[in-house]
Amino acid sequence: MTKAIISITSTSTLFSEMREIAKKLDRGEILPEADYHLSFSDSAQLFRELTPARLVLLEHLKKNGPQSIYALAKQLGRNYSNVHADVQKLMEHHLIDKTEDQQIFVPWDDVEIHLSLSAVA
Repeated sequence: MTKAIISITSTSTLFSEMREIAKKLDRGEILPEADYHLSFSDSAQLFRELTPARLVLLEHLKKNGPQSIYALAKQLGRNYSNVHADVQKLMEHHLIDKTEDQQIFVPWDDVEIHLSLSAVA
């Protein structure tokens, strides 16, 4: 099952995790297939990038499958240009993708958002 995991991770923790992965690769270890991880430095950044409208769009796509931006805008009752901008932002974060015929879809079996305030402390 492929999963996108969105979380808040400090820069020091992120670099530490990257160093551990690099050490494993240097030792010649084969890493298992991993989930997609998208990390933000704090909750403010997470919610700036993943606005309520973008999360509704993501949820709608996950439930209803691939469709055009025009169809998304119409079904969500939103302006086409705003939906287009949200699609672009979600694509930048690799949370959605396009088929060859330009249909937008969620490439993950599951998308999780982990928000732990203790991780920030």
